[in-house]
Amino acid sequence: MTADAFIHLPDLRTRVTHPEESLLRLTPEMFAMWEQRARAAGWPVSWRLPDEVIEASRLSVLGDHPDGDDLWIYCYGSLMWDPGFHFAEVRLADVEGYQRRFTLKINLGRGSHDYPALMLSLEPGEGCCRGLAFRIAADSVHAESAILWRREMLRGGYAPGMVPMQTPQGPITALAFVSNRAHASYVGELPLAETAAMIASGRGVLGTNREYLVQLATQLQALGIEDPYVEQLHARMDAGLTA
Repeated sequence: MTADAFIHLPDLRTRVTHPEESLLRLTPEMFAMWEQRARAAGWPVSWRLPDEVIEASRLSVLGDHPDGDDLWIYCYGSLMWDPGFHFAEVRLADVEGYQRRFTLKINLGRGSHDYPALMLSLEPGEGCCRGLAFRIAADSVHAESAILWRREMLRGGYAPGMVPMQTPQGPITALAFVSNRAHASYVGELPLAETAAMIASGRGVLGTNREYLVQLATQLQALGIEDPYVEQLHARMDAGLTA
């Protein structure tokens, strides 16, 4: 990260994990460690997509990305506090016609076979979703996006694409990981009580689903971002209303 990466959001500087300190910066070495842990836990070879499928997915979206152009990444969940990639700038960003929703049922990460969790996704819908846009410098685009792709497209739960959006500094087009409704883990938007109950009980090797929700709500609050859906779920956790 450059010294002025947080020029637009100086208070965010202490609220974002440095990429080199992130356990989710999936370099080939880090990826090999997670692979070893998964196999030791009894996961079959098919627990994730093959490397060549993940890379083919990346190239299908970014293969024609001009060598001299930077790349914006839109972040609406854990990437807002732990992006895992090096970036040169970060801005607030608004995406019209989308909303945050926990719509992917998972049994790894913050979930397990016995205690499944719900993963956040970006769903088409009314209104506007405010998040963060991180800019990767042109000379790092392919190396850093490959690291990001291993994390976000591990099992193909998203449909990545370039999406237009607004920032206080002007319009941009950024890579966004939108939900893949054709994926086997997609369950759609569940009733709020059912969503809260699953988040309350979900846990896995990365921690609990509840911790994720708290981190999300805390980061949104720190950024002054209002999201009634997340706020309602967070309030239910605080009040113990998870059923």
